[in-house]
Amino acid sequence: MEGCNLCQRMKNRMEEIARKLKLSKVLEKPWTHLTVDFIMKLPVVAEKDAILVVCNRLSKMAYFVATTEDLARLFRDNV
Repeated sequence: MEGCNLCQRMKNRMEEIARKLKLSKVLEKPWTHLTVDFIMKLPVVAEKDAILVVCNRLSKMAYFVATTEDLARLFRDNV
């Protein structure tokens, strides 16, 4: 950016100052910490049009469950 030297030195910073990183908690038991996601807007097969993805954060093992988009929305909006 252009401007006078004083303006450049006195300019307020808009970004947040970096802080020390916190280490993640080491997981000890499988299936105690999960991630859940949905794959939606799929072609309808056997009356299912979405996939529920449940992943174990420790082992990265995942389950894929065929479901309906209505159920996926209910889960997303209420859980």
